[in-house]
Amino acid sequence: MKLSAEKRAGQDAASLRSSGRLPAVMYNKALNVPVSIDLREFDKVFRSQGTSHVIDLDVDGENHEVLVKEVQMHKRRRQPQHVDFYAVTAGQPVDVYVHLDFQGTPVGSREGGQIDVQRREVHISILPRLIPEHVEIDVSGLEIGHSIHVSDVVAVLPKEARILDDEDLTVITVLPPKLVEEVETAAEVTDEAEPEVIGRVAEEDEEAEE
Repeated sequence: MKLSAEKRAGQDAASLRSSGRLPAVMYNKALNVPVSIDLREFDKVFRSQGTSHVIDLDVDGENHEVLVKEVQMHKRRRQPQHVDFYAVTAGQPVDVYVHLDFQGTPVGSREGGQIDVQRREVHISILPRLIPEHVEIDVSGLEIGHSIHVSDVVAVLPKEARILDDEDLTVITVLPPKLVEEVETAAEVTDEAEPEVIGRVAEEDEEAEE
């Protein structure tokens, strides 16, 4: 998917945003180029491509294959404020997070167990053009007390991919009913104390903005 960008030199970030453009930077070990992009165009492309798919970034007529490495968001409006694009090099693997798509309903959930998803993506190293859109994980055979770990995901990844996560980490598990009740009770205790912290932080933010 294509996205147009313009080189920028000294433009004020606030002025760019007020004109509907988003400050950004395109970089790798060999380059660091400040650019700006149309906010609406970026929003459309980012919703489609996310951080795991190559984007053809046209910078003043010159094409660069990039990945979205980081998007800084406005804390209150949840609107992009700055984007980091990583320019990929042909034949060189990149580190990306790929979404895990869980398929089926665990046997254990039909018996009263609670599905506990601990990870929704896996961190891998792979050539840019081989990055999978997502990875499908069949969870239908999971019984109460059973889990799927990162090590189990290896078999459904492209053979060229290398796992960067700890393979012992749990991806998804089915908790026994008794354990679910204990977890919910602990969550209730946490929720009771949380509003004070949130309120205090909110007040501090408002004072900082004044």
